[in-house]
Amino acid sequence: MIDDQNGVWLGRVWLPEAEGPAVVTLRGGAVYDITSPVAPLVRDICEMEAPADYVRDAPGFRLGTLEEVAAATPGDMESIHFLSPCDLQAIKACGVTFARSMVERVIEEKAAGDPKQAEAIRARIGTAIGDSLKNIEAGSEAAAAVKQALIGEGLWSQYLEVGIGPDAEVFSKAQVLSSVGPGAEVGLHPVSSWNNPEPEVVLAVSSAGRIVGATLGNDVNLRDVEGRSALLLGKAKDNNASAAIGPMIRLFADGFSLDDVRRAELTLTVTGEDGYTMTGHSSMSEISRDPAVLVSQTIGRHHQYPDGFMLYLGTLFAPTEDRDVPGEGFTHKPGDRVVISAPGFGRLENTVRLSTECPPWTFGVRALMSNLAARGLV
Repeated sequence: MIDDQNGVWLGRVWLPEAEGPAVVTLRGGAVYDITSPVAPLVRDICEMEAPADYVRDAPGFRLGTLEEVAAATPGDMESIHFLSPCDLQAIKACGVTFARSMVERVIEEKAAGDPKQAEAIRARIGTAIGDSLKNIEAGSEAAAAVKQALIGEGLWSQYLEVGIGPDAEVFSKAQVLSSVGPGAEVGLHPVSSWNNPEPEVVLAVSSAGRIVGATLGNDVNLRDVEGRSALLLGKAKDNNASAAIGPMIRLFADGFSLDDVRRAELTLTVTGEDGYTMTGHSSMSEISRDPAVLVSQTIGRHHQYPDGFMLYLGTLFAPTEDRDVPGEGFTHKPGDRVVISAPGFGRLENTVRLSTECPPWTFGVRALMSNLAARGLV
C-alpha cells in the first residue's frame, strides 16, 4: 500500500468509537491518529504554511499497524479502515492532457460512443493525428499551426482543442466527501457498456493555489457516454463511487517534490474474475501541460477554492486491446480488481461494481460538521 515509509504521509480513516473520520499519518510502520482541535481536517493541514512539519511533530496515538488498517474492509463501520485522504477539498480533474489519450478521445467522438466503429476510425486517422501531435507544447505557436492543418484535413475535434489549444480541460470530478479510498468498490453507471479505469496522479492544492502534496487516483471513465456527447461529461464522470483517491497524500518535504510528480511512472493492472489480465502504463514525463500550469488554470482570480482542491492530472493510458469481441476493445466487468501504483506514491486498489451496487454515499458535509462538533473538534 505504501512503498516508502520515510515520506510524510497524510490520510484519513474511519474511527468506529467516534462514528466519524480521523486524520492520520504513518510513523514506524504504524498508523497514528493526529486529529486535534487545531487541525480536525486534512483540509486544515493542507492550508498550513508547512504541512509536512506539522504532521511530523503533531501529537497522536497509535491505531494499529499499516497492514492491520489496510486489511480492514472499507465500509465496515465497526472497524478502523482507510478512507479517501481528502475531506472538504473540491475534487477537480483535467482531461486530455496526453497526446496519445487525445487520439482516443477524438476516436470516441467520431465513433459517437460505438466501440465497433472506433476500431475502423482508429485505423484510418489515429496514426495521423498522433504523429501530428508528437512533442507539441499545448498552447504554443506550433500547436496553433497543427490546429490549422487538422482543420484543413477535416480532423479537428473539441478534444484536440483542449489538448493542444491554450485552455486546458478542467471539470468537477466528484462532490466534496464523495470520493472513495483504497480497498473500496468503484462504480460504473449501469447505462455504460464501454468504460475503463484511468490511472492518474492527484495533486493536493491549498486555497492559495500552493501544491502541498500528491497521491494516486482512478478517474473512472464511461467512454460510450462521453463519446455520444461531450455535454454528457458530468454523467460520464460523476457517479456514485466513481472517483477513487489514495492511499494517502504524500506531502512535499525533503526527498519528495513536484519534480517527483513530473517524473512519476504509473502502472495499472486490471484482473478480472474471468481470469482476464491487462496491464498499462502512464508516464508523467509525456504530459502536454506541466502540472503547475494545470493548477494555475484551475485556481486564480477567475476561480477560488476556500477549502483547497484535489486535482486529477489526466492519463496517458487509453486501452485499445480487445477483451471479448474483436474490434470492440476493452471494457470493465463487475468484479475487476484495479491496481494503480507508482514508486514513492504507494498503491491504490479497488474493485469494480455498478454504481447502483456500491455502498451509497451518505456521510456528507452536514454529517461531518455534526460529528466534529459532538467530539469537541470544531
